[in-house]
Formats: sequence, C-alpha cells, structure tokens
Amino acid sequence: MLQLRLSCALRNCRPAYRSFNTTAVRLKPLVILDEQHATDKVTNVTPAILSKIPMRLHNQTDHPLSILKTIIQSHYDDFSHFSSLSPLVTPFKNFDELSFPKDHPGRSVTDSYYINKDLMLRTHTSAHEVQVFGEKQDKWLLTADVYRRDEIDRSHYPVFHQMEGARLFDATAAGMKEVEEDNARLEGILKQSNIVIEDIPHISEANPVQPTHNPAHAELVAKNLKLSLNSLILRLFGSGERSSPLRVRWIEAYFPFTSPSFEVEVFYGGRWLEILGSGVVLQSTLDKANVQGKIGWAFGLGLERIAMVLFSIPDIRLFWSQDERFLSQFKSGEITTFKPYSKFPACFKDLSFWNPEGSAPLHDNDFCDVVRDVAGDLVEDVKLIDSFVHPKTNRSSSCYRINYRSMDRQVGFTREQE
Repeated sequence: MLQLRLSCALRNCRPAYRSFNTTAVRLKPLVILDEQHATDKVTNVTPAILSKIPMRLHNQTDHPLSILKTIIQSHYDDFSHFSSLSPLVTPFKNFDELSFPKDHPGRSVTDSYYINKDLMLRTHTSAHEVQVFGEKQDKWLLTADVYRRDEIDRSHYPVFHQMEGARLFDATAAGMKEVEEDNARLEGILKQSNIVIEDIPHISEANPVQPTHNPAHAELVAKNLKLSLNSLILRLFGSGERSSPLRVRWIEAYFPFTSPSFEVEVFYGGRWLEILGSGVVLQSTLDKANVQGKIGWAFGLGLERIAMVLFSIPDIRLFWSQDERFLSQFKSGEITTFKPYSKFPACFKDLSFWNPEGSAPLHDNDFCDVVRDVAGDLVEDVKLIDSFVHPKTNRSSSCYRINYRSMDRQVGFTREQE
C-alpha cells in the first residue's frame, strides 16, 4: 500500500530528502543530463524531480505550455528567443548575481533543490539574466523549467515553467527618443482597444528610482514596460467578443533584482488574477554582464498560472499527463477549452508519526517531497491537520491528511495494493 510505503520512507529517509537524519551520509553521485555530479550533505533533490528534467514541456509541440509560449513569442516577434538552457546553475548565478540578500528564504534547502552546495536547480528564469545580457542581447525572451520545493495542491507543483522577457535602451538622448516613440505607438494601440487600466505612478517614494539612474530615463522606461505588458495582456486575455472591457491593474512590488518593481493583475472569470512581476533592471545586474550605458526593463511570468486560466485546466498535474485524452485536445496556435474526461472520487488517508527526539518537526516541504517520490502524481493535495507535543516527554508528532485522486483512474484500497 502507498501508505505503508510512505511510512517506510519516512522511517528510512536519507539526507537526500532533507530528513531528520543529522548524520551526514555521503550519497552516490547523481547523473543529470548525461553528466555525473557529486553529492554532499545539502543534497536534497529526489528521483521524482530528476525524472522531470528531460521532459521540457514548453518545447513539446501542441502542449498547452508550448502553445502559450509561442503566442507570447509571436507578440514579441523581434525579440531573441531562448528555450533550451540547462536547469543546472550555481547558487551564485541563481541568487548573488541578482542581488538576493544572504538571508533570503529562497536560499534555504527547504525551499530550493540542491545537487550539492555548489550546484542547484534554478528557481527562476532570472538566473540567466546576466548570462544573456552578457551576450549583448538587448531584446529577448527566455522560457525554461524551474524548480521549487513546495506544498501539494491543485495549483502548486515542484516543477513549473516561466518566461522571462527583457528590453534594453541606450541611456542617451537618442535612446530615450526611441522609448518615447515606442510609448506613443503602444498608447495609440491601447486607446483603440477594449481595455481599462488601473495605473499607479511609475516611480514613488516606496518604489524608487535607482541612485545610478537618471530619474527621467527611469520614468520613460517604466512607462514603456507597462505599456508593453498591457499590450501583451490584451493579446492573451482580450481576444474574442467581450461585452465589458478587459480590466488590468498595476501594483507596487518588491523584487531583489528590479527597482522600481511592479506586479500586474487582470480581472478574469470574476476575480483578480496575479499574472506577472516586472520592473526596471538593477544597474548592478547590467554591470555584472559588462553592459554599459544602457537602461532597461524585465518581466517574469508563470506559464502554468496563465495556461490554467486560458485553457480551463483545473489541476496543475494535468500538464504532465501522457494520456491522449488530455494531449489530443490541444493544437499549436489555438487556445481551446479543456474538456474533462474523468472525475474520480477522492481517497483520503491520514498519516501520523513521531518526530525524532531533539529534532524540529519535519518541514512541510520535506514531507511533500517524500509523498511525491513515493506516490507520484496520484496525490492531489496534502495538509497538516494536527500536531501534538507530549506534556511529559516533550516529543512532538505530526498528522497529515493525504488526498489521493488520479486524473485517469480510480484510486482506492485495491489499486493502492498493486
């Protein structure tokens, strides 16, 4: 039974799962993309995660993620397009090059997947910003699979796909004239469109211009960023006949690698949906790429988040389905509504265990990784429903409720025993 296998996995889990085990055990080297990599005490990547690396859903023709990628690329048809970069990066590239603080929670082994202390699976496409800027690319889109340790539910998966976009301008009078002309062009398009935009100041005290930037230049570039993304959102969500205008709103945000920074939401299906994050690229990022005399913007969006809305896909696990009943519903260049082909009942199981004496309770992400490695995509969601500390021994226990529900078959006692 899966529950029994989970119980055994929890008792015997190794440092590869960031388990309770505090004794460093040297693991065997890992072979990833035909290359061998050493492991050490911080290694926490699991076989289930490693199995996803070669799949690259965003490059599979007729897959919803590939369809969405292609639509966005066609909107930015004069940009360079990248979609085959290796997911293996150094922590320096993933965090330090982008000015992440040393104590940022994203660096933690409970949040990110490490091959070893010097190599990890990228947590965002921004890990390649310095590399691509360093290749003297002024206008580019980069699509890739990214990896984060996360909870289990219908909208979260440890492997998902992002698209990063960026544009640079010469920080000169001629460069700013180019920005002004592009702003005028985009404003003309948006004024003729059925869209209402709730804007905010491009620069504010809480969302400041960078000290090294000319405020007038930063203002123009931030405006260009907003206009460009408004036109993209109109392309994605404004197609077809609409009785009411598409509503978009901008919100001040914080990201370690941009300033000013913004998030964008679109009102769709009766609720506000967060679509992407963006901002003016930190000058320090361009300096590291040896790019001088330029200023620009960047954005990052999650393909699954948008595709789930546009294609009406109810569960993020479906993107990984090899079932023809799913795959046959999509065709390159077309956004079609997903038609559910099955709805099997949930099968709830509770699993409780004692945490080792003298150790902190197992982190939720650690537990979810064990569940994924044992049960794969049979689990729809996992919730911590109870925790207990014994009043005499001070030993703690945890109880999780696991909801088994497959997309293509019934999960129950009989099938679990197979």
